[in-house]
Amino acid sequence: MTKHSVISARIDAETLELVDKIVAEQGRSRAWFVAQAVRHVAEQEARFAAFVQEGRDDIAAGRTKEHAEVLAMMDSMIAKHEAR
Repeated sequence: MTKHSVISARIDAETLELVDKIVAEQGRSRAWFVAQAVRHVAEQEARFAAFVQEGRDDIAAGRTKEHAEVLAMMDSMIAKHEAR
């Protein structure tokens, strides 16, 4: 059984008008739209947090390159691309 919770948020009239237009065109409810939007943003934020944590883990493990080395690698890649 799926547990649902109710949340509320204040939005400006322009945003509500946009939401109402979208749900009317799709034959959906505001509740459906808001639930989808919250899910989408929550998943996006979770992916970003995991990405940041991966970077922190790499730093802690010493898996880093100096800035000058990265720039040199990029310059080399650009030169190879332009030579084609």
